[in-house]
Amino acid sequence: MNQSSHPANIAELIVDAMRNGQKIAEIRPEYVPADAAGAYALQREILRLRDTTVGGWKVGSKSTSGGPINGALLPEDGLFASGSQVECVDYPSPILELEVAFRLNREFVPREAPYSDEEVISAIGFMAATIEVVSSRFAAWPKVEPLLALGDLLNHGALIVGDFVPYDASFPFVEPALTFTYGDEDIVPGDGANPAGDPRRLLPWLVNHHTGNGQRVTPDLVITTGSYTGMYQTKGPGQAVGEIRGLPPVSVELI
Repeated sequence: MNQSSHPANIAELIVDAMRNGQKIAEIRPEYVPADAAGAYALQREILRLRDTTVGGWKVGSKSTSGGPINGALLPEDGLFASGSQVECVDYPSPILELEVAFRLNREFVPREAPYSDEEVISAIGFMAATIEVVSSRFAAWPKVEPLLALGDLLNHGALIVGDFVPYDASFPFVEPALTFTYGDEDIVPGDGANPAGDPRRLLPWLVNHHTGNGQRVTPDLVITTGSYTGMYQTKGPGQAVGEIRGLPPVSVELI
């Protein structure tokens, strides 16, 4: 394979790694996108090569207010219902995160003016618990250039989606009561909190970013909003069960 700096070529390497359950050992400087726009273009190219559509977004921030927000497209073929089995061979060194996801109750279309926070927050229609399977395509992860990790769908592997329920604005989004187990092990570190604070604040960024790229945000998109439980590195097959009080439980079996 010709591994030049053209984004399609690093996208091909990433998609090959996804399909074969392998890691990319060598990271050449030309693989790294020049900027965030290049990283998001790489995400779109990955989905094109996978011959799949956008099933949702993952979005997050390491700051409770004012810090940078990043996101990644979620391939439709990587969304699974709660109770599904996924094969570890497809997601080498899988890491698990327990999150809250949203769906909106209206469509947002591209327009000149950005959407206001109020327009987006008032359109939250449904919420659910999710488990993200994190699996970078690079052997050196986490020692990977941030822009390359962004292009690699922010290390996204798969998303297990619990049942959606109607949105409740009074839900304690900052620090909900929750449990998360893998086998018989409690895998919640500390109190369980989202580094972004209230994850709803991430949604206006997502809507404006996606529509700014000429894409519609539709009510079927699943928008998952960052881990309440850090990153749990699995050590072998097992069943993960997450329960966030007020939401239906979510589970996945790694085989």
